[in-house]
Amino acid sequence: MELRQLNTFRTVASTLNFTRAAEALNYVPSNVTMQIKALEQELGVPLFDRLGKQLVLTTAGKRFLIHARDVLDKLAEARSDLHDDGQLSGTLTIGANEVVCAYRLPAVFRKFRSRYPGVRLIFRSVPNQGLKPALLEGTADLVYVLDEPVRSGVFCAEPLADEHFRLFAAPDYPLARQEVLRPADFNGEVLLTNEKGCPYRTMFDRSFEQAGIDGLTHLEFQSAEAIKQCALSGIGAAFLPEIVVRAELERGELIALPWSMPDLRVQTQMLWHKDKWLSPILTSFMDTAREVFA
Repeated sequence: MELRQLNTFRTVASTLNFTRAAEALNYVPSNVTMQIKALEQELGVPLFDRLGKQLVLTTAGKRFLIHARDVLDKLAEARSDLHDDGQLSGTLTIGANEVVCAYRLPAVFRKFRSRYPGVRLIFRSVPNQGLKPALLEGTADLVYVLDEPVRSGVFCAEPLADEHFRLFAAPDYPLARQEVLRPADFNGEVLLTNEKGCPYRTMFDRSFEQAGIDGLTHLEFQSAEAIKQCALSGIGAAFLPEIVVRAELERGELIALPWSMPDLRVQTQMLWHKDKWLSPILTSFMDTAREVFA
């Protein structure tokens, strides 16, 4: 077993694509395939399932990835200790959901890339419920979540920004004409929300249940952009973080409805595994994120 095979395996596990992994490693795709096959033969288990055009880690692959990352992290730690010249290089895998990716991280990526052009960033857009498993499985070094304050014995969590969620609607939407809203005003209304299972959707449902509001019709989406566009079209009231609709609010295309949810506390948080070695690359990215969010 060679270190380059472990590095190739880790890169394929991060990209779930042989061609992208080959580009990241500056190999031809056939070389990547050959290394993975050799590794699977030596271990005696398949590390990936090829489901049509989709590549997924097997159970054995997920378990082996944890050990492979530990070995490579330890090696990187040793190299860093011996050659601390301030010139960062290597690969960093970041995960976040659509909202954080589109509205929070671009400025972080831009500043980090300008400072450390030798570092290859791999970004994976993952639904909120898949971000913590990505840390456990070792497919991400660092993730950003939109959630209630995370308290965990497994993850380290650092809040970066409070996200203010409201109900937003087009100015001519019926509820937008009222200066005060009561629970009864929502009966029969169409609410545009994320799918069930999303942490802030769960908090939203809990808030409305506590207010005694029922009789709602939910249109559920995976995309915050789709929710916003439907609100702009007057289909319903959208439950979104303010950062997503800031431009539309400034242009008067959407307004915030006069309904508050004081028990709703959501933050953009930076998460990493408590046992993860904080390499110079990872530490530098985290420091850049803190700087940008501040």
